[in-house]
Amino acid sequence: MEAAARTNDSAGFIPCIHFFQNIKYRATELAKKLKKIGKDDPRRIFHSFKVGLALSLISIFYYLNPIFTSLGSSSTMWAILTVVVVMEYTAGGTLSKGLNRTFATLIAGALGLAAQRLAHALSGHTTGEPILLSVFVFLIAAMATFSRFVPEIKARYDYGVMIFILTFSLVAVSGYREEELIKLALQRLSTIGIGVGLCLAISMFVFPVWAGEDLHELMAANIDKLACFLEGLEEEYFGEKMDIDKISEEASFLKCYKSVLNSKPTEDSLANFARWEPGHGRFGYRHPWQQYAKLGALTRQCAYSIEALNSHISTTKKNQVITDTEFSKRIRTACSEMSTETGKALAELATAIREMRSPSTSAAQHLSSATEASRSLYALSPAKDASLPDILQSANSASLLSEVVKSGRQLAIAVEEFSCVAHFKRQEQAQKDATVNPVAGGESPPHVVIEMEK
Repeated sequence: MEAAARTNDSAGFIPCIHFFQNIKYRATELAKKLKKIGKDDPRRIFHSFKVGLALSLISIFYYLNPIFTSLGSSSTMWAILTVVVVMEYTAGGTLSKGLNRTFATLIAGALGLAAQRLAHALSGHTTGEPILLSVFVFLIAAMATFSRFVPEIKARYDYGVMIFILTFSLVAVSGYREEELIKLALQRLSTIGIGVGLCLAISMFVFPVWAGEDLHELMAANIDKLACFLEGLEEEYFGEKMDIDKISEEASFLKCYKSVLNSKPTEDSLANFARWEPGHGRFGYRHPWQQYAKLGALTRQCAYSIEALNSHISTTKKNQVITDTEFSKRIRTACSEMSTETGKALAELATAIREMRSPSTSAAQHLSSATEASRSLYALSPAKDASLPDILQSANSASLLSEVVKSGRQLAIAVEEFSCVAHFKRQEQAQKDATVNPVAGGESPPHVVIEMEK
């Protein structure tokens, strides 16, 4: 009996050990994940402290009796709620939500008071007043909701329209029962203004995170990823030591560009917030944030061309048939030059954006070399005994890479235009080995013109 009891005790003890080990493992994994999140971007830690600081400061209004008595419990809670919903990660996001909330509350409150007074004047304090108020709420809410489908309003003022609908409905409806409606509206407006002002002050003056800077760095990083792919592709696929069976397993550069394909939502969000931000750092008040949408679209277009090329490479790995070695070698030589020269050009464009200067003449030179290599492919002819699969395979690689070169040229033109509009610093003098013709007087040209092939 004693042996059976010990066996039962040990059998019940083992699941407990596994349970605590599982909890320990999950806690360890969570700690590692949190550490990685903070290490990837330490600003996230500062933002968390900033939100805590804002809530701690705004809670003083609830603890101090004079302020609590003058504002009331419900209005004080509106200040805390404002801090929770307005405080965003970037200063532009906080400005966008804060100003939208403030002006929407002000306009909707005034309009709600006007609707309540108009309904009272038209019907008197009779059963007709709530009917008129319901009609006003229906009309205003319907029109405001429909305005949210307008792309320009949805992009910048969607949150403000939503707060407008909420505030107008509350003011118009509560005005029927509330005796001191104006006092209540002023209390809530003042507490919302205090909460928004506190959030704006902390966001812009305590370790600020500017959406404009993040957007600028994201644009340069995306172009850099494309350059990394093309330079790595030249070495691993088109180079002399090409080993296609080894690429998919060890070459991380094949996936570095994929994040560019899905970067549009992030770019749009950052661009929207950046428009709200005042001039800061290297970015003036009238910085052309709208130009980043064009740059982002061209960058993704180049990434899609690279995606098609990468898919072709994966297919070639599975169904590689090469019979005309000399012909394939000549194709790879031209493609190698196209890939490496375009990659170097894109790397220069990324550096120019990051340093906020006009692209150097080297970008134009690299793209010219890539274009010449692309044109040289038309002069190549396969051997008489070359197989059709070999010809098609090589032609597809060259054609897809030519599209990448074309996209690179379009992106270079856009970067040059952007540098002019944004008033980036110009190159003081052309490089000695530049192939462009110097202007009169020996001075460097004001900018590099890159003509697209038709």
